[in-house]
Amino acid sequence: MKFNYPTGVTANNSSASNAKVNAAPVYGKRGMSLEEEINTSNTYYLSNAIAVIHKKPTPIQIVKVDYPKRSAATIREAYFSKASTTDYNGVYKGKYIDFDAKETTNTTSFPLSNFHEHQINHMKQCQNAGGICFTIVKFVKLDKIFLLKAEDLFHFWDNKETGGRKSIPISTFEENGYLINYHINPLIPYLDAVDQIMKKL
Repeated sequence: MKFNYPTGVTANNSSASNAKVNAAPVYGKRGMSLEEEINTSNTYYLSNAIAVIHKKPTPIQIVKVDYPKRSAATIREAYFSKASTTDYNGVYKGKYIDFDAKETTNTTSFPLSNFHEHQINHMKQCQNAGGICFTIVKFVKLDKIFLLKAEDLFHFWDNKETGGRKSIPISTFEENGYLINYHINPLIPYLDAVDQIMKKL
């Protein structure tokens, strides 16, 4: 299915597809993308009354639909009606949570090109309003997942705008981030890292 931005530019969804293809095998969850792993974890958090965190729907405007028969409508063309912000938001222990999830096949750094300026601005606004913001990054080939606080992301993003490096070295994730080890329930216990962030507030 073809998606277009409001400016008429066709969206390239190949990166999302590749992320699913390249996702590393994990404890019987073979082939799951980071997004699927987080969704599974959020379902556990919700069903156990721990947190209410959901993936944000992507706002689209449908412009072409085929109706081969009444019970089988197929969307043929749609447009992103506005730029999306981050992937997830919700409430945990009375705090607003807002974060994005990214995957990379790089093994030494995370390219900042994976983010868009409107996403960074959104997180800055949420954080200024008292929310807790971060990114969860999966280094696919290393089979490692890190949670990195928004402040650390902002540091590299702002420096990039003034001639700094265009990626975050993995050493930053190892030294300043939180390594998230796979578990059974939830699959990705990322709220354990959020608990540590809350203790420092």
